[in-house]
Amino acid sequence: MSITAEILSIGTELLLGDIINTDAQVISEGLSELGINLYYTSVVGDNPERIRRSVELAKSRADLLITTGGLGPTYDDITKETVSQCYGRRLVRHEETVRRLETYFSRRGITLTENNYSQAMLPEGCTVFTNEWGTAPGVAFDTEDGKSVIMLPGPPSECFPMWRECAMPWLASKSDACLVSRTIRVVGLGEAPMEAMLRPIIEKMTNPTVAPYAKVGECLLRVTAKAATKEEAFAMTEPVVADMCSRLGDVVYGVDAESLEARVVELFAEQGKTIATAESCTGGLVGERITSVPGASRVYLGGAVCYSNEMKTRLLGVKEETLARFGAVSRETAAEMARGARERTGADFAVALTGVAGPSESESKPMGLVYIAVAGDGIEVVRECTFGRAGGRERVRSNAATTALDMLRRALLGLKLEK
Repeated sequence: MSITAEILSIGTELLLGDIINTDAQVISEGLSELGINLYYTSVVGDNPERIRRSVELAKSRADLLITTGGLGPTYDDITKETVSQCYGRRLVRHEETVRRLETYFSRRGITLTENNYSQAMLPEGCTVFTNEWGTAPGVAFDTEDGKSVIMLPGPPSECFPMWRECAMPWLASKSDACLVSRTIRVVGLGEAPMEAMLRPIIEKMTNPTVAPYAKVGECLLRVTAKAATKEEAFAMTEPVVADMCSRLGDVVYGVDAESLEARVVELFAEQGKTIATAESCTGGLVGERITSVPGASRVYLGGAVCYSNEMKTRLLGVKEETLARFGAVSRETAAEMARGARERTGADFAVALTGVAGPSESESKPMGLVYIAVAGDGIEVVRECTFGRAGGRERVRSNAATTALDMLRRALLGLKLEK
């Protein structure tokens, strides 16, 4: 039987826009992996009557309610009390949580006050998720009418790991089948054309299923299979993953890969090749993404962020006449930046980016115009990209960095670089 879920995020700060609701995003991804249908997400402030109405609405339309936030010790942390009342559960003192709180505060030399003890008041008969990342425990319980409730703390540093390590296993243990999800990561092909290409196949599939998703600068396909064991479910995904990869071709950069930058580092390390970067409009974003990968020092020699024309000339050897004739945002400048970065670092490959991140024009050139060059042994290619204004300055920078990383991947593997 298909299970439906609703996420209720609680906190006035979410409504005011003070923080972004990343909890709902992470939980929704996990529900998809578990094969649970998420039909609704909502946000409500720290008001007991509005929380009660939101919970009652969720009870009427979902099999599983997941709340985030409102489990702290302050006066406006009222999630447990309100949700428990809606389900007819009284709160009881959980002694193990009391001991954990006393140990936690004692080790930090902080006096434990009465409101801190309120975090140990939990719904009677619930499963307690120990909070290894903070103080407020999470809880889960089944209702008399066969539904389920999970309450998690709001701070992402606590919610994310507790969801993955506690709540998801609790949900999985309630199923008599095992789910396995595989991820095919795609760059250089939009969600709409990818979905149009694969729709006739996807629509006919029931187990495994295939679902497309869009991310900033890339897309992914999630292949999910259900079987009696994880081994059987994994085996069911194999031919589907192979077929999808074959149909999509070289826009697939990895299966179950962590990220594009992680895949680039992995590929360059396998072949013993090195990378250098030269960045203008991206301000070091490509280098930052590469160095965020553990072990990147095996392949990344370094980079230069040259925002001014003077620095492009002094650090990368871009000719003054090139800048005067073609401008900083040009094919010619990008090529000389990549060439200079490679020559000065001794890297096997260098990538360079120069463009207009916006919001205004530069050199009479539009926002979103970026030139990306890759230089390597026998390779020197410059690609003109038009990312447009949608999404603003940060979207231009992010898309440019993603394209640059993909060009490095393509250059190393001998794939087509120009589009």
